[in-house]
Amino acid sequence: MTASAVGAVAPPSTPGPARSIRIRDVEIGAGRTRTIVSLIESTPDAVLSRARLLGSMREVDVVEYRLDFLDRALDPQAVAATIRPVAEAIKGKPLVVTFRTKAEGGQKAITPEEYAAVYRAVLDGGAADLLDVEAALLAHPVVAQVKADAQAKGCRVILSHHDFAATPSVEMLVGLLRRQQALGADICKVAVMPHDAGDLLRLLEATWIMRRDHADRPLVTMAMGGIGAVSRLAGEAFGSALSFGALGDPSAPGQIEVARLHATLAIVHDAIAG
Repeated sequence: MTASAVGAVAPPSTPGPARSIRIRDVEIGAGRTRTIVSLIESTPDAVLSRARLLGSMREVDVVEYRLDFLDRALDPQAVAATIRPVAEAIKGKPLVVTFRTKAEGGQKAITPEEYAAVYRAVLDGGAADLLDVEAALLAHPVVAQVKADAQAKGCRVILSHHDFAATPSVEMLVGLLRRQQALGADICKVAVMPHDAGDLLRLLEATWIMRRDHADRPLVTMAMGGIGAVSRLAGEAFGSALSFGALGDPSAPGQIEVARLHATLAIVHDAIAG
């Protein structure tokens, strides 16, 4: 997508007051950047075991269930059968359900129709608090309908974009986030791959511009890889509401062990609060 194309789909707008959202007992978009850890196990038993552990950890605010890591990820009913047990295992923490496609760095290729079928089965179970939908897939009516159905049922939607190869320009990053907002995301999310500190600075600048000038809902942005760790730690200063941490193997490059991440986010928050 070119910068001009982004501009064409994200016309200027005047944002209302930025608002946070409350999911269960967690406020996202106000105060300290919240921690989120992904379940990336391949079998239901392993997922539940890790979910129980995350549910007991005070350093974990939100849990993401990465369906694409499951052995039977393309079987809607097999996936749906695991959602409520996971939600119960994490003991009231907000649950984000995500199928990350191969095209955006996930584990498995999936057609838009299969993607929609898996997500419909998840929604029918009624236990997901948030659904991560790749914004590019909304070009397919079947996925756009799933997004609409999720929000109609009270499930919040994260619209996301992932670039594992590079970091686009500031203008393009802001355009992507504005596009997600215009499409009705409850939370807007962008993840990019920096190759140097200049790339990292572009991601942080875009986050700040979006938060200052355009956003009326929570943002989640991150630069991946080693240099990108700065974005995971300093998100509150620029406007990012969630930071992905790791417990064992990371779900994306550059994630920091969640206990250390939680402690650092608290330090940053205290410094900002003065």
